[in-house]
Amino acid sequence: MTYATTGPFAEIGDLHVSVVYAAVTPSDSVDFTTLARAIYVGGAGNVVAVRHDNTAVTFTGVPAGTVLPIACRRINSTSTTATAIVALH
Repeated sequence: MTYATTGPFAEIGDLHVSVVYAAVTPSDSVDFTTLARAIYVGGAGNVVAVRHDNTAVTFTGVPAGTVLPIACRRINSTSTTATAIVALH
């Protein structure tokens, strides 16, 4: 089976889905190679996401299994307590 993609998202009818995703190792200095379009949080806790303009924003008490529909350049390690984070590009 072949899949046609035109960048980091594939179009399936009216549904846009992520075709690139990776486990996140939180870091206070290392950005993702491309801007994440959403973040999956597998283990509950706080998530400190860094926006495209380098502004850090803390999402407090994110429940396990949540998808945060946010664009971000990295997840900071300082003050991030959530685990099993996956970036969806």
